[in-house]
Amino acid sequence: MHLREDFFRHVAQTSPSPLALEFVKAEGSVLIDRSGKRYIDLISGIAVSNLGHGNKQIIDAIKNQADAYLHLMVYGEYIESPQVLLATKLASLLPPSLSSSYFVNSGAEAVEGAIKLARRYTGRSELISFYNAYHGSSTGALSIGGNEELKNAFRPLMPGVLNIRYNSIDDIQLISNETAAVFVEPIQGEAGIILPEPGFLSALRARCTETGTLLVYDEIQTGMGRTGKLFCFEHEKIVPDVLLLSKAFGGGMPLGVFISGTEIMSALTVNPVLGHITTFGGHPVSCAASLAALQQLTESSLIVRASEKEKIFRRKLQHPLIKDIRGKGLFLSLQFPTEEINKKVIHHCILNGVLADWFLFAPDCLRIAPPLIITEQEIENCCDVILDSLNQI
Repeated sequence: MHLREDFFRHVAQTSPSPLALEFVKAEGSVLIDRSGKRYIDLISGIAVSNLGHGNKQIIDAIKNQADAYLHLMVYGEYIESPQVLLATKLASLLPPSLSSSYFVNSGAEAVEGAIKLARRYTGRSELISFYNAYHGSSTGALSIGGNEELKNAFRPLMPGVLNIRYNSIDDIQLISNETAAVFVEPIQGEAGIILPEPGFLSALRARCTETGTLLVYDEIQTGMGRTGKLFCFEHEKIVPDVLLLSKAFGGGMPLGVFISGTEIMSALTVNPVLGHITTFGGHPVSCAASLAALQQLTESSLIVRASEKEKIFRRKLQHPLIKDIRGKGLFLSLQFPTEEINKKVIHHCILNGVLADWFLFAPDCLRIAPPLIITEQEIENCCDVILDSLNQI
């Protein structure tokens, strides 16, 4: 009881009613609470634990690096092998125009770095993003977000930001020679998983090229195999100018990155020197964990099997109260008729050992983003619990 009391007394809260579940162990796709109850993790800590919990190769990499050294110096000054090996591995997996990585601590930091990079490189100030986009909660990231309710309490925010409609070819014409960058999620996440319509992203790429605007892909949720490709942009073979990764990128450790070409990235090194700097960004232990995770993802069949496991969810989850199933791979959304129904389903799921969640800007939708290692039997069990909850409504 003391731990629970101290949680509410001393740990700053983000909502009036946190779940306040207490877990003591996590293994594979399962979290275990203090009483020994097991929960199938259907949300991966919000698209973080792609390789599940307690992954031996990742843990071994963490231990080995911790034995060698922890923090040595602010980012970018020393040659640290975990950073170099990870950056080199990324470059081998990405197009030549995405060969230079700047490591930070989180997704929001990657967004902040990309904002500065775009303005510094282009000499322009305007930024464009999309309604119902989510790019993080720090001031700059919040400024380019697409939800007014989330932003209003914190104004004034960063000026020079324009929101346009996702999937609107007409709105793309608002990108101009004054626009430094367009930030886009290749699949909108917190909007309830909205997929791009055919031709939308290619038209966006063409307009950015025409106006000299940097196209920034926020793959903080969609990256690292979740959609059935290592990177979501590979589905449509549209290469961004800047790529943002975090969440699953760290293999369970805090890590983010913004990636571009050497020419673009060099804009942060002069006039002024140290145009962007971070103390703990690219922490050697986080980079070691990330490299171990990346090697497993690229050497296994997990990414391909994400698309196969999607089919099981779609086949099983048939019910009159499920209005729609949207998404790609193991990045799915179930839409119900009302927010109240979704709340009841989530509550039932948690009571019956399935960790479920909603979306920031789509409270009538249930999030499905389990570890990529989830088994077919675990998927079947989750679907049975969801369907049972709907049958009781």
